[in-house]
Amino acid sequence: MTSRRYRSHVEEIDRRIVALLAQDGRMSFTDLAKETGLSVSAVHQRVRRLEKRGVIRGFTALVDYDQIGQSLTAFVSIKPIDPAAPDDAPVRLAHLKAIEACHSVAGEESYILKVRVESPLALEELLQQIRSSAGVSTRTTVVLSTPYEHRSPDLSEE
Repeated sequence: MTSRRYRSHVEEIDRRIVALLAQDGRMSFTDLAKETGLSVSAVHQRVRRLEKRGVIRGFTALVDYDQIGQSLTAFVSIKPIDPAAPDDAPVRLAHLKAIEACHSVAGEESYILKVRVESPLALEELLQQIRSSAGVSTRTTVVLSTPYEHRSPDLSEE
């Protein structure tokens, strides 16, 4: 019974560390230790173990896309023109840096791409590149505003 409680407690602390880092990836080991009640060295070991296991895949900066001239965000749904063609659109589109994310989806389309560009004209040019590079048709939804994004995962135990 003690070891079972210990395993549950360990998982709870790891979940707390992940949740804290998801909110602030630059949180210091000292602050993580204060928030979790662990020593700094114990937190450091846990974070390294979470990285090694692939739970934490890296740390990144959140960018204000308006500030860097990429204020237009759109979601582009794609489906192959020829349904018998190989399903290799992600590989064929990987060179297009305006594509921030590529999600395989269920439904009529095969993938949904999240793209960021500077203008409607740039979006039109990107759509043409997507169509010609991957042999797909597109359906585009332009984002008007983003009330929230990059939310931390809900890691509470049920």
